[in-house]
Amino acid sequence: MNQLPEHDLPPGRHRLLKEHLMTEIRREDRPATPRARWLRPALAAAAVATAVAVTFVVLPSSGGGASAQRPPGTATAALLEDIALAAEDAGGGYGEIRDDQFVYIDSKVSYASFEEGKKTEIQPLHRSEQWTSVDGTREGLIREEGRGRWTTEAEPAPGKPGYDVSTNYRHLSTLPTDPDEMYEWLREVGPENSGQVTDQAMFVLVGDLIRDAIVPPEQAAALYRAVARIPGVKVVQDVVDAAGRQGVAITRDDPDNPTRDEWIFDAKTHEFLGERSVATEDFSDIKRGQVIGNTAILDRAVVDRAAQRP
Repeated sequence: MNQLPEHDLPPGRHRLLKEHLMTEIRREDRPATPRARWLRPALAAAAVATAVAVTFVVLPSSGGGASAQRPPGTATAALLEDIALAAEDAGGGYGEIRDDQFVYIDSKVSYASFEEGKKTEIQPLHRSEQWTSVDGTREGLIREEGRGRWTTEAEPAPGKPGYDVSTNYRHLSTLPTDPDEMYEWLREVGPENSGQVTDQAMFVLVGDLIRDAIVPPEQAAALYRAVARIPGVKVVQDVVDAAGRQGVAITRDDPDNPTRDEWIFDAKTHEFLGERSVATEDFSDIKRGQVIGNTAILDRAVVDRAAQRP
């Protein structure tokens, strides 16, 4: 098994440029540094510009802009409340979860790769599996079709730098269950770990949590109710995820990149299905409306060891 070092990038591998950057950065023979886990790709590209040949078109940031400042409409708030209720009603469904166990997530994924002087490549859909320590104290594992497998480092201990953005189950179970308190937590933690404006940093943080982890039911419900207060959040109907499942999406335009993230939910059960990134403008050789990042969650489970499937 290859051990690949971790660096200052967020945990979600769906982000625009993420896979290209992570691959190139991991090839560098340099020590790991504390992770700013929700650092967005445009900023990540700038941070490693001397090490990798990557180009990316960054639109002028409006800092939120007039349209992004509008509070979510009634339909959006109602959908998020339905999603919150579904998260509560679903319960854990995993039985008693021990600290020595691992959260398993099985996904279908596809990412765009940007390289200077080359045509943008969007990978075919392929399988990705990840195992994350329940209490964050053990190394995790990622196994991805076409790329092999590699370990991921343990999470920071409580009180250490980076602990506040840990995605392990035990840490997430300590987050607020009150929507107002959760909103304030997102507002404090999101911008601290992202170079983006506050509202977008909050939205990105929630997206990474609901995709890359098992969030306890009460905390998940609080997250969705907090999102209903973030300006610029809206609904997109008739969205299809990477597995071909029809759904409805919660989305927000990214003020720093010509993209929007869409969280896709089953229109009837309101179960989270996956996420995709969609171009909102023409840039490079990408056309407006083109899907440039795709993740469909096929299974979540709790298992006894890394590499074990349910």
